[in-house]
Amino acid sequence: MASSPCGNSNFDSGLEIKTRSVEQTLIPLVSQITTLINHKDKPKKSERTLAAIHRVGQAVSVAVGRFVAVGEAIATENQELKDEMGQACFEARRAGDAIAQLTDVGSALPSQPEGRGTVFSDRTGMVKAARLLLSSVTKVLVLADRIVIKQIITSRNKVLVTLDHLERVSTFQEFVQIFSQFGNEMVEFAHLTGDRQNDLKDEKKKARMAAARAVLEKCTMMLLTASKTCLRHPDCESARINKDAVFHRMRCALEQVIEIVTEARSCGENKVLPASIYDGIKDFKSSVECLRENLYTSSPQSVGSQLEALVERTEDFTDSAYTSHEQRQAILGLCQLARQDTQQLVHAWVEAQSGHAKEATEDMEVAILKTCQSVNDLRRELHKVAVGRASDLLKVHGEQLPLRALKAAGAEGNLEAVAEYSRTLTEQKEQLVETCRLLCHVSGSEPLEITCIHAEETFHVIGPQIISAAQTLALHPSSKIAKENLEVFCEAWESQLCDMALLLREINDVFEGRRDNHNNSLLPGDKRPYLSLPRPGKHSLTNLKTAKAVKLDAEEQTSMAKLGLELRLLSSDVDTEVEKWEEQEHDIVRQSQSLASMAYNMYLFTRGEGLLKTTLDLFHQAEVLSEEGLQLCSSLRTFSTQLVDEEKSLVVTEMEKLVALCQQLQMGAKTPVQGKTATFQKVDLSIQTTRGILTVVLSLLPFCNKLNRKYKSERSSLGSPQDWRERQDAATPVKEEGALNSKNSNGFGVKSLEQHMAGLNLLESK
Repeated sequence: MASSPCGNSNFDSGLEIKTRSVEQTLIPLVSQITTLINHKDKPKKSERTLAAIHRVGQAVSVAVGRFVAVGEAIATENQELKDEMGQACFEARRAGDAIAQLTDVGSALPSQPEGRGTVFSDRTGMVKAARLLLSSVTKVLVLADRIVIKQIITSRNKVLVTLDHLERVSTFQEFVQIFSQFGNEMVEFAHLTGDRQNDLKDEKKKARMAAARAVLEKCTMMLLTASKTCLRHPDCESARINKDAVFHRMRCALEQVIEIVTEARSCGENKVLPASIYDGIKDFKSSVECLRENLYTSSPQSVGSQLEALVERTEDFTDSAYTSHEQRQAILGLCQLARQDTQQLVHAWVEAQSGHAKEATEDMEVAILKTCQSVNDLRRELHKVAVGRASDLLKVHGEQLPLRALKAAGAEGNLEAVAEYSRTLTEQKEQLVETCRLLCHVSGSEPLEITCIHAEETFHVIGPQIISAAQTLALHPSSKIAKENLEVFCEAWESQLCDMALLLREINDVFEGRRDNHNNSLLPGDKRPYLSLPRPGKHSLTNLKTAKAVKLDAEEQTSMAKLGLELRLLSSDVDTEVEKWEEQEHDIVRQSQSLASMAYNMYLFTRGEGLLKTTLDLFHQAEVLSEEGLQLCSSLRTFSTQLVDEEKSLVVTEMEKLVALCQQLQMGAKTPVQGKTATFQKVDLSIQTTRGILTVVLSLLPFCNKLNRKYKSERSSLGSPQDWRERQDAATPVKEEGALNSKNSNGFGVKSLEQHMAGLNLLESK
């Protein structure tokens, strides 16, 4: 054997992997190569061991051959990367062949009478081959990833060109024609960026991408009505201002997406997140607790300065006009307590250093604990203030009084009233903007900080847009399009309030140490199909193919947004309720969680994200959800057998509602439709029915939980579980009718997840 069959690699084996698709593709290869290299090099091996080594080596070689074939096909479709990709594929194939040669024990057997040979006689060659293989395969994947980035840039450029044309149109006929093209281009861009967002490993970038895509999603409908209003009333200054603001915001969002995927170091990327109090407390506690291990790593002055910087950030709370006197005094008192505890720590620290102590003294340990406790109390108080204010604001704004008043004043042509209610809305906007800033301080993670900043910017921008739209309507009170335009901006405001409610819940989850289980239940990280990497033919820049099933266009997705948000809120509420159950393995809990997860996936569909890419996927999900709902009905019926008459009647009544809704969803999902309008109506009905299902489940969960605890307590006190089991067996219904007797229905749990994923991949391949 040649001592170095692979030669030297020119590739950097330390290439940074930024996407999950590249990482997941490499994991099996790394595992197999690690198996080969780490295999014990015994002088003699059994034929079984030799055969196993041979199989692994051949498997690596065959897999590399297939992989290289795909890489070469991609190179053929993308001439600008042909040379680099060709070289990487050549090196990968060479390394794969070398590994196959080094593990080919068959040629050694004839020369060994006892049927045993020694593999890896050239162990250095095996290590070199393995390194070259990993380096070259990673290079191929990174180059393929570059093609995906180019696809997104090309798609963005098409959107920008059409956006420029839209901004300059002067007739309705021309606008309708170009907007139709714009809608198709935005759908393509949404799917490409949605796949990319799911693929990103960096949670901060993922949050920034989600924020930019949310802006594009909401602005698409605004752009339609604002442009139509401007065309209808070309001399209206407020209509022009309204339209210009939408176009500007869309261009900024498009640019932010490109900054993220290309990692451009523009002003947007260099914008540092404002220093949050949460981060300040975390860093301060880390510095204090490090003193246990080393008394001399930092100075007392630096710790004191760190605390003062932290206290200074609390001025966003104490200087606010909306902070009550009691809250302000509580915050100032806790800041003073933190200063006192820190001073005591510094005093004990200086004494320990004077005595040349090697570790923290007992006095220091006490002072460290007290200091950490005081800043924890400060964090808790700030969290209570920020979350409390946000909750109060959401309750007040839930009535939408200024928006309703603006609509009425505009429709009456009353400019004075519009001006008056505009001032009220502006004040509410400033309250919401400041509250988002406070939430950013206590959010607890960088992605949530980014979401808070996005919410702050959204309220800051949409407020004036609502006012300009109302002014336009007041100037043209009989204009239907001006009225529709104001309605669209008001809905965007309401949608952002819904998003803020969800953000508030997520911040509470982080503070209380609960994990958000949506992404982990239905879409676990180790089973999610990352679709970002290109496939030959499918994602070629000149050959981008669309699925045969229908996809919602941008306008339809926008109209679905509010309904989808309601679905997300309900699914989150269901998750919250099931967490309150002591028996997490109870059938009612398990099936309710499954329903919430599937409903959340349907919500993602309304945003153009997640696994459900087409309406066909959505309808399949609706069928599975209805089957799981019927299984829940069966569990509820069994549960009701242990209840007394009044309790049983309440559960059965709600259960019958659930049966009817599940059957309605099942029949609707299976009913064939033709045409875009009919398909959209079917989607709308499916999501509305799912919302109804979750509403019923949400009303049942706390009641059933209360009853379950009650009867569990009674059984425990009576000490007769056998009697209860006999009663339950005796009361079990003989046979349920219709769908309730469906024993084979797929509950879409962990086991069925892989089958569903395979189904989605099949749809994608078609």
